[in-house]
Amino acid sequence: MGALIEFQRVSQFFATRGNAPAQALHEVSLDLAAGEFTCLIGPSGCG
Repeated sequence: MGALIEFQRVSQFFATRGNAPAQALHEVSLDLAAGEFTCLIGPSGCG
């Protein structure tokens, strides 16, 4: 069975008060199957 949700090469930037935007994601790819449980956790432990 194929993926229920699929992301390919997703990047995300956020505006900051400084000169350069903060990059939260860099070319992330993810496939999730039906019934699969997935948790994303960042460096600080938050997800």
